[in-house]
Amino acid sequence: MTSSSDSPFAASPDALAFPPPADLDDAYENRKYIPKTDIYMQEWEQQSAALRTDTPHAELDQPYGTGARQRYDLFWPSGGPGSEKGLLVIIHGGYWLAFSKDNFSHLATGALAAGWAVAMLSYTLAPQARISQITAEITNAVNHLARFGSGPMRLAGHSAGGHLVSRMMCDDTALADAATARIDRVISISGLHDLRPLLHLQKNSEFRLDSAEAIAESAICHTPRRGMDLVCVAGASERPEFIRQNGILPLVWQGLGASCHAQLLAGEDHFSIIGQMTHPDSQLSRLIIAPPG
Repeated sequence: MTSSSDSPFAASPDALAFPPPADLDDAYENRKYIPKTDIYMQEWEQQSAALRTDTPHAELDQPYGTGARQRYDLFWPSGGPGSEKGLLVIIHGGYWLAFSKDNFSHLATGALAAGWAVAMLSYTLAPQARISQITAEITNAVNHLARFGSGPMRLAGHSAGGHLVSRMMCDDTALADAATARIDRVISISGLHDLRPLLHLQKNSEFRLDSAEAIAESAICHTPRRGMDLVCVAGASERPEFIRQNGILPLVWQGLGASCHAQLLAGEDHFSIIGQMTHPDSQLSRLIIAPPG
């Protein structure tokens, strides 16, 4: 019988080991592992309400479809419409189950200060809508918003929103030519790019994923559109499964010819990371608004 030191799996200090999570439900759980979660959410609401009140050039609660939650807010930089460097579309997280645009208006702060227009979207939540239906809603919203403003269009989403923006870069979504011509970067923040593990979660009773939909809704199972950069960024202090999900899509899509970048931000967790979007000079904001190349 060999000792553990004789194992071939311990032969190299550079070996990478990826044991499956012992508890998959726990692996995708964030709230119980992050202190101050409730405080974060209270602060988000307060800061978001203040931004909606204090931004002089804002078009609030506009429809992009007929559903009750198919609405967006459009914020213009201080110079008003026509002064923008481009349009950033932000899609909120919440496991496809929670929140709305009104919880995250404050995330527009950094891009607005840098001279960008910002659109914040709501969408129909699960279980009322299947995830594939939410993807279709976001596609319609992006097509609608492509007619506004000038300059490049960027899509940024957090968590479930990261999944949704990554799906916009997949070549099976029905993006209009006007949208694909403007979108030059997609930024997935702590995003979920392979939904097949979620089939085994208790929360799937609300997602209602089956095997076919999990594959169809996994960006990793699709070919990326050309002409768009992919940026996947997560907090270095996130749960291991979110760090894994952050890295897998760029690895696959780079091999399919896409320009991809993956990064972990030191000291940030699943909730703190989006706070960087309120500062125009933060690492995350620079990843979002920096020129291509």
